[in-house]
Amino acid sequence: MTHDTATRALLFAHGAAIAMGAFMVLTVVTGLYGGLNFAVDLIYLPLDGSQSITPGAAALLSAVSGGIMLGYGVLGWGVTKHVYAHDPQLGGRLLGAGILGWYISDCAGSLAGGAWFNIPLNSLFLALFLGPLLLNRARRSPRAA
Repeated sequence: MTHDTATRALLFAHGAAIAMGAFMVLTVVTGLYGGLNFAVDLIYLPLDGSQSITPGAAALLSAVSGGIMLGYGVLGWGVTKHVYAHDPQLGGRLLGAGILGWYISDCAGSLAGGAWFNIPLNSLFLALFLGPLLLNRARRSPRAA
């Protein structure tokens, strides 16, 4: 994968994180829980409608985690555009450390919380981020700014 393609792929991945975080926050702000309820029910298989986000603590934690996801996506977008695009070694280390920190802690928490199906869903997001980082041919030699 070329460096430009890897950079565009990372921007897409961070855009997806921004969109998912915004969706979570807007769900709580608007009180329209349908999509988020489906996602939570899916994470807690079987898909039977028994899991949902309700106003109160669950909604608060959904909004907060959505805000964190949105913020991480914005941060990752900036690191990709202003660091990784010019220095794939440094940018890759910064992005990779954050992505692995999220993945390990999120999967451990999901498992501990009984939401094992969140691990394969997290793995799809992980592939969006790690794929471009690992497949970038320019990763070993920084590009001139």
